[in-house]
Amino acid sequence: MFSATRVLLLYPALGITLCAGSSELRICADPNALPYSNQQEQGFENELVQMIASDLDMSVSYTWLAQREAFFDKTLNAGLCDVVMGVPAGMARVSTTRPYYRSGYVFVSRRDRNLDIHSLDDPRLRALRIGVNMLGDNDGEVPPVHALVARGIVRNLVGYNIFGTLEESNPASGLIKAVARGDVDLAVAWGPIAGYFARDSTEALNVIPIDDDPQNPALPFAFDIGIGVRASDRALRQRLDAELDKRRAEIAHLLQRYGIPQTGTTAVARERQP
Repeated sequence: MFSATRVLLLYPALGITLCAGSSELRICADPNALPYSNQQEQGFENELVQMIASDLDMSVSYTWLAQREAFFDKTLNAGLCDVVMGVPAGMARVSTTRPYYRSGYVFVSRRDRNLDIHSLDDPRLRALRIGVNMLGDNDGEVPPVHALVARGIVRNLVGYNIFGTLEESNPASGLIKAVARGDVDLAVAWGPIAGYFARDSTEALNVIPIDDDPQNPALPFAFDIGIGVRASDRALRQRLDAELDKRRAEIAHLLQRYGIPQTGTTAVARERQP
């Protein structure tokens, strides 16, 4: 989303072949990256893998590796697995399936603040404390952060490391929890992370898609997400495409259950139920 938000900000390439007649679908995934995946297989990508494997009458095996630099070269390109989930369509050096969802960057705020901000040109952004995810040298590649910096909105940005530490559970939740606690007034986050963790927040949170940047129409804030395989794995990609088409309705329901916002909609996070 595989963590799409990390792919969008960070990663290079993919690989490996699923041989005809193979009875095992080998997946490379992060062991601590909800809502996408974890080692307990509690993410929506874990569920989608099981759905596909069941239809193909295959067992599933995972190669677990934290998603950092050179993730693909250490996993798919090294021949350790067959596919990586949650890869942006059209990604360089990768063959991707048809998209199984499309999401974008969002603003997250406490509902009781009544901010209702949609645009990067909202003048209130210059005075608000804004939380953003940090990825070291790749920070500038985050589209909304790039747009904010281009507007001179820098000093009121507060960075939160999306990777956390190896011992930290659900590190991507830190930015959303900061909004709930009031540590920041507003967060700029990738939709799936925002929707999932806002859904279970102890404080009611609003998740609002960020409008396109009128100053830079070529800078995308929303992305089609598919499954990644090596370019030579045409047969595998075709089988996965067929599965995604067949399971389109179930996948839509799966994403809804996990609170994943779809581009073009405004999602209001559900309050925690007793």
